[in-house]
Amino acid sequence: MKIGLIGLPNSGKTTIFNALTRSDAQVAAWASREAETHVAVIEVADERVTRLQELYHPRKTTYPTIELVDFSGFSAGVSRKEGFSQSFLALIKTMDALAIVVRNFENDRGEAPEPLAELDLIATEFVLSDLIITETRLARIEEWFSRGKKTQALEREKRLLHRVEEALNENRFVGTIPLAEDEGSLISGFQFLTKKPLMVILNSNEGNFGMNEGLIRVLREKYLTVEFAGTFEMELNSLDHEERSLFMADMGIEESARDRLTRAAYEVLGYISFLTVGTDEVRAWTIRRGETALQAAGTIHSDLARGFIRAECFSYDSLIACGSEKSVRDQGRFRLEGKDYVVKDGDILSIRFSV
Repeated sequence: MKIGLIGLPNSGKTTIFNALTRSDAQVAAWASREAETHVAVIEVADERVTRLQELYHPRKTTYPTIELVDFSGFSAGVSRKEGFSQSFLALIKTMDALAIVVRNFENDRGEAPEPLAELDLIATEFVLSDLIITETRLARIEEWFSRGKKTQALEREKRLLHRVEEALNENRFVGTIPLAEDEGSLISGFQFLTKKPLMVILNSNEGNFGMNEGLIRVLREKYLTVEFAGTFEMELNSLDHEERSLFMADMGIEESARDRLTRAAYEVLGYISFLTVGTDEVRAWTIRRGETALQAAGTIHSDLARGFIRAECFSYDSLIACGSEKSVRDQGRFRLEGKDYVVKDGDILSIRFSV
């Protein structure tokens, strides 16, 4: 899973990155679109994996991971000028979701925060960037038509892009346009920023953290929103576990920034985890909610999907309640499921296959 951190300069984006990854990337006001990006991989905490490790004593334990990319801050109006750089768009295309960091603290120049206006500005830049891509492609299609290269596929693409153009001109995101499955495939190659799953990180300070219920309510009308006290939570990384827990309790922070970001990312992407167990390895695997046993098998290895016979299945909760796999079987909680079985969060699967 890849999450991109996006925001205006001085929004505290890199501070958030450091808080999440325990890195020490330089915190600065980046103005250049070509400025260096920061990348780190964090482990997703899952107490189920930890408990299963204690039960199976495997040689290897694997938690899911999230790759975080801290993009350089961009200035207002970049889309109306020369547009986002190709390197920016190429990298952002690989992100599964974007987390928009908005400032909710007074900056060094004494300027009051305007998180809603900041978010609207970023959304406008995204819309304008997508409009540039759409209009450029439509102009190219018209050029091909003028040269007699008209095809049914291009005609269909043109109609779809006009729908996209209309939505963007109405300030609607591409991700809100109802699309048939084949239409989604038709535009999947475009680098539409407004088609990416989005969440908002409200970056507050120690003084106002936890006091923004009204603002968060407004933000959540459009976006999944989490609040961080960026600088405070970055500084927590320098403390030992006991001190960190005490300071978090004083601030009313019940979970680490990493755990809150992870939960939000899974929610905005519609992800769940299933598990595989054994003496060789205990591992959590990430799939989208609603995916089948066949798709879960393919996540593990393509050969398992190709030769899928059935899935041996029981839930993590059943295993903990019963105490062992044998008890799970004895109590009738062990199941054999076919390829169309919809996997549930916390399912423990073993795939039978033949290639």
